[in-house]
Amino acid sequence: MYEHKRQPLASKKTYYKRIVNNIGWSAMIIIFMLAIGTIGYYYSISKNPDWYDAFHNASMILSGMGPVVTDIKEPWGKIFSSLYALFSGVIFITSIGYILAPAVHRFFHKLHLEDK
Repeated sequence: MYEHKRQPLASKKTYYKRIVNNIGWSAMIIIFMLAIGTIGYYYSISKNPDWYDAFHNASMILSGMGPVVTDIKEPWGKIFSSLYALFSGVIFITSIGYILAPAVHRFFHKLHLEDK
């Protein structure tokens, strides 16, 4: 996907295309994870489930801020909440790394070109 260190620096058009591509893929993954979390929390909140609360809780977990709704009484709801929290942390950090990858690669590639 990226050029080798002996190859010339990619054009700005290629660089921007990589950034847009990575942002698009990361956004799709995050939206998919938000949908899973929202549906899961909607059905695991014991009293008066609300889509807004479920989305809010899924968003807070996915961003790493922590749970908001804590009145989950069912065992399967607690298992879902735990697994979603573990998986969300990995997904969010990986998505940020994937978005930043073209910029970091270009930076190090420029440093290597200056060494020559």
